[in-house]
Amino acid sequence: MLEIKKYTEFFVANWKMNGSINFIDNFLSKLVLNDINLENTCNIICPPSPYIQYVSKRLEGFYIGGQDCSIFEDGAYTGDVSASMLTDMNCNFCIVGHSERRKNFYETNEDVLNKASNCLQHGINPIICIGETLEQKKKNLTKEILSKQILESIPKNSNDNNSIIAYEPVWAIGTGLTPKLEEISEIHHFIKNEISGFKKFKVIYGGSVKSSNSRDILKLENVDGILIGGASLDVEDLNNILLCQ
Repeated sequence: MLEIKKYTEFFVANWKMNGSINFIDNFLSKLVLNDINLENTCNIICPPSPYIQYVSKRLEGFYIGGQDCSIFEDGAYTGDVSASMLTDMNCNFCIVGHSERRKNFYETNEDVLNKASNCLQHGINPIICIGETLEQKKKNLTKEILSKQILESIPKNSNDNNSIIAYEPVWAIGTGLTPKLEEISEIHHFIKNEISGFKKFKVIYGGSVKSSNSRDILKLENVDGILIGGASLDVEDLNNILLCQ
């Protein structure tokens, strides 16, 4: 398992269910890795599972991550991809608990816990997503929701050297909306300093991250990196984000 404490910043590109062989070839031909600090920065790309090996064989300077994994180890679960299979495909990381999975596939905190546990068992660093809805935010329930998600979704054997927390306000994902910088800073401070046991965890921010706001977000105290969705499909935008390291 990769020891992540040595990295000061994390850049995670989540392609979601997008891409093709032609897209990947064109994308990688234009991806610029010169001038990127690979010693202190951890760059991760998470393609759709059918393309994981294709990308991993053609890309240097990035670790490969899965976008999800099964709650099961193996068996008659048609369509699922297990953590052990991701290990076989040279994945070092896996996103679990993304709000799209929680919302569209009704994943519970227990499901996320099981997935993260499976990742750890098979040498994969889980990127465990948490976040509140707009309705919850309006009711001032953000911290209560995040605390519950963290305490119920993160395995007991997770620590600051094997797991990452990704804060993604649900209302900011794919909407073009982002919290104020002060709000992001406050939530990251809350996670590290007001929830017992998570002070040293790497906490990254996601939710409509793009080149125009990534630099300001990364400057915030307690923000250890960014989870990039739609902007990671635009190679020029991703290049600009990576160059802000």
